[in-house]
Amino acid sequence: MTIRAHRREWRYLEGALGQVGALSVTLLDAADEPILEPGAGEMPLWKELLVIALFDGSVDQRGLKAVLQDLVYTLDDERFSFRTVEDKDWTRAWMDQYRPMRFGSRLWVCPSGMDLPDGARADGEPAPVVVTLDPGLAFGSGTHPTTALCLEWLDALAARGVLAGSMVLDYGCGSGILAIAALKLGASRAIGVDNDPQALIASRDNAQRNGIDDAAFEVLDPEAFAARPEAREGFDVVCANILAGALVALEPLLAQATRPGGRIALSGILAEQSAEVQAAYGADFEGLEVVRREDWVRIASAD
Repeated sequence: MTIRAHRREWRYLEGALGQVGALSVTLLDAADEPILEPGAGEMPLWKELLVIALFDGSVDQRGLKAVLQDLVYTLDDERFSFRTVEDKDWTRAWMDQYRPMRFGSRLWVCPSGMDLPDGARADGEPAPVVVTLDPGLAFGSGTHPTTALCLEWLDALAARGVLAGSMVLDYGCGSGILAIAALKLGASRAIGVDNDPQALIASRDNAQRNGIDDAAFEVLDPEAFAARPEAREGFDVVCANILAGALVALEPLLAQATRPGGRIALSGILAEQSAEVQAAYGADFEGLEVVRREDWVRIASAD
């Protein structure tokens, strides 16, 4: 069932859908009103929403609509639509669309249970470095341009021997993909930082799946990280794949966390936001290079 709703109705509609037994609820933008950078801890909503609710196939559609209209009296008939969805293994359906992906010369991100494609282990080429990762709730599987740009940058650093034995900071670690990739490419230790508890859990789980122990990869929330000596002593390599506004605000922290001569990669930046981020980091970092993919850019120490 899909309901066109106003933002002011969501508070009541959320409770109503729970009362009538919705199995899941998805919110979509109904009027092309992107929300690019919500503040920390905020859950902003669009003015016009498409509320997609999933119910058991045996539900009485007419009765369901009547109950919802009784609970949220502003919903008229024209705002409802129904569609029958064939039952299937939705997790498997999503996984079937997810394939091993290559980043740079030898780094691969591969779903669990899948093999690299033929030709990935060509004679005479360096052995592939494989990060095992399944799509999950935390951001970062390699499919988004911002993550792909950072993975390619790490692969290039590894090819030049820069990552060997290095200390890496992944600020805004999400799934932990960047820190895990850096460790598998030769870094000796990494710290992942995120303010989302789900991201910290996902990072730990993904590290274990890749055979990385807690001594090599530690995950912390921002407050705990700020109290750590590493935040002041600095890292050899710093990655921050978040959003432009947050990157600008974090410049003093990330600059302090990067050792003299260390390398930094900033992503999650729309092309039109590039100048603002470059201006914020230009005083502390020389020779930053901008690489664009689709609407997104990576600003980083040159490979």
